[in-house]
Amino acid sequence: MMSNMTGSSQTAPLIHYSEAVDWINGLIPFGIRPGLERIQQLLDRLGNPHRRLKFIHVAGTNGKGSTCAFLTEVLLQSGYEVGTFTSPYITKFTNRFQFKGEDIEEEVLLKLANQLYPLVQEIAGSELGSPTMFEVSTALAVLFFAHEAVADVVVWETGLGGRMDVTNIVNPIISIITNVGMDHTDILGDTIQEIAAEKAGIIKPAVPVVTAVSQPEALDIIRHTAASKRSTLYEMGDQFRYEHLSGDENSQTFRFAGPFRELDIEIGMQGEHQCANAACAMMAVEVLRHYLAFIIEPEALLKGFKNTRWAGRLEQVSSSPRLILDGAHNPEGAESLANSLTRTYTYRKLNLMMGMLANKHHDDYLKHILPIVDTLIITEPDFRRKMDANALADIAERLREPYAKQSLQIIYEPDWKKALEILKSRTEAEDLGVVSGTLYLIADVRSDLLGLSDAEKGW
Repeated sequence: MMSNMTGSSQTAPLIHYSEAVDWINGLIPFGIRPGLERIQQLLDRLGNPHRRLKFIHVAGTNGKGSTCAFLTEVLLQSGYEVGTFTSPYITKFTNRFQFKGEDIEEEVLLKLANQLYPLVQEIAGSELGSPTMFEVSTALAVLFFAHEAVADVVVWETGLGGRMDVTNIVNPIISIITNVGMDHTDILGDTIQEIAAEKAGIIKPAVPVVTAVSQPEALDIIRHTAASKRSTLYEMGDQFRYEHLSGDENSQTFRFAGPFRELDIEIGMQGEHQCANAACAMMAVEVLRHYLAFIIEPEALLKGFKNTRWAGRLEQVSSSPRLILDGAHNPEGAESLANSLTRTYTYRKLNLMMGMLANKHHDDYLKHILPIVDTLIITEPDFRRKMDANALADIAERLREPYAKQSLQIIYEPDWKKALEILKSRTEAEDLGVVSGTLYLIADVRSDLLGLSDAEKGW
């Protein structure tokens, strides 16, 4: 099995980092094909390096990335060598592979891509067909954390769903399901029960599970799955809970109450939904401490939660004008965003710019957003599956009568750069400007506002 690895390093078909990224992204046309056969074939040929790693597997409709960020920072503050695998990336392809909070080095990514290249070609020539972009990225992450970085623990975010997601190839030490909502229904199913069944697919025999899922019909599926696998389940609202205590535009504090202790925790991320994400992370930390011999002292724990940041989630990127970015792109995300904006921020007028992909529940998204905005600027992300701005504006106009303020102004500008200039010019000192929608739009706007190089952005 391992002999293929030597040949791959000698052929080195990819010369530069950019070629490696282009090759991996060039596999995107193979799409999302649920199933673990191709990733298993890849890892078999590599000697199954994932079996020597400890994973914390995180699934959920919203909040996966933030929960991964909380866990990563707390474990780093506690002295652990932490690998983190997340998606999508918001600035650069290397963002998705982090070790000790730093991106994979370009030359390491190139080396590992060359190791994978001939194996991918072999599998592509078989009846299984070519591995997908996400399958190759996942295999690259495993190689990185097992051979190059040698992580004590890997915080491992699902790509899509759970049961048939490529990341489900691992057997974790703990599983987390943040929540269940209506997203990716074209792949995961169009009912809460069907989507919950996909998320519950990450539950492994005798591996503890933490969840903040609240819908009774979804929770029933997770309970049943955990019971059938004899996995201990920690439910928010039962085995653990949180109470929001205070907050402003800079931080917020909540009280965590779990099986072992109560603790007041301050976090630097905005939105009450981040308290739920942090509470999930905290319950996972408690399981790691009490049952898996992780040493996490109170000072490191509190510092980790307070220091955690996650780009593009209620992130203020400009003070004059005051502009916030938030990657809410589905109904549940829109509801959290609307609640957070009205509870946390003070403003005279709220101006919101949005752009979407074409495969989302935009009606339900807008029903949450329209009641709170004064100016809605509808644009298009620079991405192949973008939602036509005119069609999105038509939906907003149709929903205006029952949901929006009478004074709402809807502006249609397909060019996101021009739309951003409109947002900036209309957001005066007392106002708040928000950019929301797909992370493909957030990535470009963030790079523009922070003076970064153009975002590579991608899933």
